[in-house]
Amino acid sequence: MKTLTPIIWLAACLLGVGCNQSSADIPISKQLPNVVIILTDDQGWGDLSHSGNSNLSTPHIDRLAEEGVSFDRFYVQPVCSPTRAELLTGRYHLRSGVYGTSSGEERLDLDEVTLADVFKAAGYTTAAFGKWHSGMQYPYHPNGRGFDEFYGFCSGHWGDYFSPMLEHNGALVRGNGFLVDDLTDKAMGFIEKNQDTPFLLYLPLNTPHSPMQVPDRWWDKFQYIDLEMTLPLEQKEDLAFTKAALAMCENIDWNVGRLMEKIAELNLEENTLVIYFSDNGPNSLRWNGGMKGRKGSTDEGGVRSPFFMRWKGTLTAGRVVSEIAGAIDLLPTLVDLAGIPLSATKPLDGRSLLPLLQQEPDAWEDRIIFHHWNGQTSLRTQAFRLDKDENLFHMGSDPSQTSPVNEQFPEVLQQLLAAKETWEEEMEREKDGSLRPFTLAHPDARFTQLPARDGIAHGNIQRSNRFPNDTYFTNWVSVLDSITWDVEVLGEGEYQVEAYYTCGEANIGSKVLMKIGASTLEFQMEQPHDPPIRGMENDRVERMESYVKDFKPMHLGTIQLKQGRTFVTLKALDIPGSQVMDLRLLSFTKSE
Repeated sequence: MKTLTPIIWLAACLLGVGCNQSSADIPISKQLPNVVIILTDDQGWGDLSHSGNSNLSTPHIDRLAEEGVSFDRFYVQPVCSPTRAELLTGRYHLRSGVYGTSSGEERLDLDEVTLADVFKAAGYTTAAFGKWHSGMQYPYHPNGRGFDEFYGFCSGHWGDYFSPMLEHNGALVRGNGFLVDDLTDKAMGFIEKNQDTPFLLYLPLNTPHSPMQVPDRWWDKFQYIDLEMTLPLEQKEDLAFTKAALAMCENIDWNVGRLMEKIAELNLEENTLVIYFSDNGPNSLRWNGGMKGRKGSTDEGGVRSPFFMRWKGTLTAGRVVSEIAGAIDLLPTLVDLAGIPLSATKPLDGRSLLPLLQQEPDAWEDRIIFHHWNGQTSLRTQAFRLDKDENLFHMGSDPSQTSPVNEQFPEVLQQLLAAKETWEEEMEREKDGSLRPFTLAHPDARFTQLPARDGIAHGNIQRSNRFPNDTYFTNWVSVLDSITWDVEVLGEGEYQVEAYYTCGEANIGSKVLMKIGASTLEFQMEQPHDPPIRGMENDRVERMESYVKDFKPMHLGTIQLKQGRTFVTLKALDIPGSQVMDLRLLSFTKSE
């Protein structure tokens, strides 16, 4: 690695010298390679046997490292949506309008160009199967961000992993079996269907995110064993949660093995680049290599992820890269590896990792990678981390961040403090500040969902849980109560409207008014549908999120929509019983 003077080093890091340019004059391959990106949800760096965790066995994932290149210091953001935004755009998430994980704050700005956009423009067939978490309504929907095919859910988490309600290209469907297995089945089918054309497959799996549900085959191994590697008692590790997470990780490993077997069976190994990583640190306090922090933290343990790249016959098997890298680097790296053009994009924060893959470390300069969540920022260089409290740690000698070295390295401290201030000011300037409405009736989309997650309850109405991503509205007891969605109607025409609801026999008869701009629709609750709350029967540990119900679609009628910013409003006109209904979502379908 080049040794830079502090001023030149800092300038290079801040200005991103070379970040948006290929490090090679020619692509690494003349044939368009297939690309498979496997992203797990809440799996920590330590949740693999490859990392030294003897509590579990992940031979198929470990094999990706053995047969490919592993990055020893690879960084993501502390939570889901920010990491996904950086993977998709090559830019820090705050630049792309992603400030949160729900209520619309997880959506990528519409002027962002995604990884899928770039590969689709280059002739690739593109697909995403799993947890999207970057916007639900078209054109924020994956089908509007460059993916030809989507199967999964767009929300931040899901309440049921066994044959749940999902969607396929906007249409609501029923899943088939355990969700991770189902998603892998869909991915394998996509590969087989498109084996003769270049494809980009994005497989964002939903585990080990809670609720902690996993089939018996995996849970039975862990339920009664004594774990070998646990945290000290004072850290109060929830061992049942740890066991469930590890069982889910072994299920992921089994599915990775199935996917790799399908690639080998179709003789695609030497023309398929496979990438594996996680979106943030572990979702509980469990073994993670002694690093400080977990999911939600900007410390090392909250943002360090396993990262493996396997491309048989092209990338050196078993090689370990020690230079720091991150999710922001994937778009420029993949463009370079595929040898496809990158045009019409905003300036990137990420760098192509091609020099490191080609073992040209002299072409690599030190850099700063920024981590931000919930108003807190930390910085990582090759040697140091500046934490959210402005404590400096030498990560080579103190990976657990126990002993600040502010006084030993005052010059480095001042450089990083200045870099932090400059970066935060730049991110603040990038922020629009306006409230973006939810989009409805885009001309290119037949289906639009307005879930309870995106609505606002007024009066007595309550959410089923304080975490909005997979909630429903309940306690609708008064004609003074209402539910609203702030929307921008993007197209015009007649739309069929359905409500996914539950309602007991005693509460049948309520009359409800829907108002969207100048258009109205009245309907009456006529059919009882009162299934029990469920989910706990499949949970291995008690969940934090909302439980679920089997909501049923009720046809409300048709409504004429006109373009413009307005509100979708639901308000009861008459309530003969104790309440109107519980409401999960509204679905709009463009009339033929």
